[in-house]
Amino acid sequence: MRRRDAAATRASILKSARLAFAKSGYDGAGVREIATGAGVTAMLVNRYFGSKEQLFAEAIAESMATTSVLAPQIVKADASGDAIAAALVGITKMEDIPLEGFQIMLRSASNERAAEIGREQIERYHQKNIAAALSGNLAPQRAAVMLALIAGFQLMRQMMGLTALAKAEPKALVKVLGPLFEQLLR
Repeated sequence: MRRRDAAATRASILKSARLAFAKSGYDGAGVREIATGAGVTAMLVNRYFGSKEQLFAEAIAESMATTSVLAPQIVKADASGDAIAAALVGITKMEDIPLEGFQIMLRSASNERAAEIGREQIERYHQKNIAAALSGNLAPQRAAVMLALIAGFQLMRQMMGLTALAKAEPKALVKVLGPLFEQLLR
């Protein structure tokens, strides 16, 4: 009988869950689908994570910890609005796949508990780190507005394909976005 590698099995389940939640959201992804993607049984998924809600929480936490919504660019000591804008424009090309964490949150936001879990993780990872890097008044609020600007821009440009954003020259978008980020940074 082959012994199961618990860490590898857990990692495989989390990877499958992240993909399933990104594709279908919290309500649309099922434990059986996640188990199939990981090559295990639904019972094993429940043994490792206890519930779909706990699996979702861990998938979101892992996604937030391993992928960044421009946080490294924002928290740099020499961050500039133009640099942040250029990085955002660069990661939201129409032909690119939207970031996994963004897809998970977008497709799960209609579920009250999933939205609560997502909010907790966003505040814990991205907002906290960005706010800590900002000086001056209202740092938590400025960090939250940055995240809202990033999410809204990604939604409208990359997922909705709003023509004025999707077809614009990158330099033009940086020219518009740069001052907004600069204002929030300072």
